[in-house]
Amino acid sequence: MFRIVGACWCLLVAATALAAGPARPNILWISVEDIGPHLGCYGCEDANTPTLDALAARGVRYTRAFTTCPVCATNRSSIITGVYPTSIGAHHMRCRTTLPSGVRCFPEHLREAGYYCTNNSKTDYNLIDAGKPWDDSSKNAHWRNRTEGQPFFAVFNLTNTHESKVWPRGKGRRRITPDLTAADRLDPDRLMPPPYLPDTKPVRRDWANYLENITQADYDAADLLEQLREDGLEEDTIVFFWSDHGAGLPRNKRWPYDSGVRVPLIVYLPPALRPAGQGVGGAVDDQLISFIDLAPTVLELAGAPLPSYLQGRAFLGADLEPPREYAVSTRDRMDERNDLIRSVRNQRYRYIRNFMPWEPYTQWIGYGERNATMKELRRLAAAGELPEASRLYMSVRKPAEELYDLHRDPHELVNLADNPTLEHREVLARTRAELREWQLATGDLGLIPEPILRQREAELGDCQQIYENPSARQSLQAVLQMLAPARPPAEREADALAELSAEDPVRRYWAVKVVGELPLQPELTPETRRRLASTLEDSAGVVRVAAAAALLRDPDHAAPAALKTLLAGLESPDPWVRHHAALALDDRAGDAPSVVEALRKSLDDPNDYVQRVAKRAVDRAALGE
Repeated sequence: MFRIVGACWCLLVAATALAAGPARPNILWISVEDIGPHLGCYGCEDANTPTLDALAARGVRYTRAFTTCPVCATNRSSIITGVYPTSIGAHHMRCRTTLPSGVRCFPEHLREAGYYCTNNSKTDYNLIDAGKPWDDSSKNAHWRNRTEGQPFFAVFNLTNTHESKVWPRGKGRRRITPDLTAADRLDPDRLMPPPYLPDTKPVRRDWANYLENITQADYDAADLLEQLREDGLEEDTIVFFWSDHGAGLPRNKRWPYDSGVRVPLIVYLPPALRPAGQGVGGAVDDQLISFIDLAPTVLELAGAPLPSYLQGRAFLGADLEPPREYAVSTRDRMDERNDLIRSVRNQRYRYIRNFMPWEPYTQWIGYGERNATMKELRRLAAAGELPEASRLYMSVRKPAEELYDLHRDPHELVNLADNPTLEHREVLARTRAELREWQLATGDLGLIPEPILRQREAELGDCQQIYENPSARQSLQAVLQMLAPARPPAEREADALAELSAEDPVRRYWAVKVVGELPLQPELTPETRRRLASTLEDSAGVVRVAAAAALLRDPDHAAPAALKTLLAGLESPDPWVRHHAALALDDRAGDAPSVVEALRKSLDDPNDYVQRVAKRAVDRAALGE
């Protein structure tokens, strides 16, 4: 899967580079962090972005561009490789995975084709070893350091729009937005946050900070474009402007709604560099773009060969495939909290599949909780004063499926999967099938619990080899069948009880989740309790932890052995089993004295995520929550 023969590839690249000659385009990427399409050219009336608006007027503005993930590191792994994070094990936020043999960061291919490649300066690829994709990756990296006449691919990542730059108040704002004039400053009281966020003073202040940060990014982009002009390169350079995911605010960043994965994408192609019929100034392009398409697009524009393992399609250049029908985005572990969501977007609808509906949307993630808007959501939820549009996001459990009509409901507030019409049942069926096909075709590693995934990665050398084993692919099919949302609950539970005896621990893990977590009622049947109790002796630590957590859902019948199993899980030699055990204890038994004491000891665990979960549990116990 996704393999190439190294020697032949190098010869092909070298021959192509010589044939291409000197007249190859320079390519400049201006990337920003944590913003949605909140620019003047995208119709945001409160935005002050004259430079980017002018770039869009000269270039192409893409209206339906989507990231593969709603958070930076996982999405950046797909950008730099051209491969979905879920295909190479880079899908968890802040994980570290090994690149599969034959898969490389795409700037390496540009360098072999004669390009000077620089990155200023964020990497954050979730990769243990990214190889050597850059001639220079530093705060001093610049196209000006290349050999005279050498074509370049230069990336500049603007960081002032990051989520953390929304938080500061007062004097801290001046350091983040030093170029803003008094006229650029926004009055929060005159702004209206998106309807899924509460309209309160702290939220409006966050929204004003967010928009002001975008204005500062506009100033920074102007500086880079001016440097191109100074160097006489404006008409020799293709310019891309994009964001790595949606706004750094709750229900935006980290969430595979449009608010989290739909981003600005502007491309300026100088007249002399435009492929036939493409890049006309002021054009608006409504085709679906996924960020998995960026790597093949740049390689196509540069005239470099496209390696066979790429999973996207070029959307600019001489040799294009038909436009895509769907863009898939994924959410997996976000920092210390586990989740598993897949999202499919076509021109009109977004389908969301929550594979862990028993987990709330707003699990406690320490980093995100520092946001004033998140604090407002917590405050209003506790007081029973949430606006209606915020209630689903703050609910304690997710629906298994969500479906939104973006033409009629651009903020995704009305879940059509709750009561689908005949038309929407057909849309559900199509998008379900599309998601399943994508998961099987790309080898969705998100269905493998992290302790098992990392163990298999260590045994095989990289994650991508996992599904080269036919039994692993059969397990993926079996898990998807077990979790299929349209199946009658009794049929699904019967299959899951049978899967508790499966040879593959992945199947046993999901069987435990189906019978122990999926049902709405906390009471388990005697047979289910008996089977889960026997699973406390499972050979896989993560399966034992899952069974114990499920048994503790039913406190009237929970055996002491379940709690004992979770406490033993905290002492596992596997750091990811310890993480799962800490999460289960925090969710189910965090206030028990023995649990608090065990988690207090875990505050020094080498796994940072165990530490974070333990700290939250210990703090809650101290506050009596």
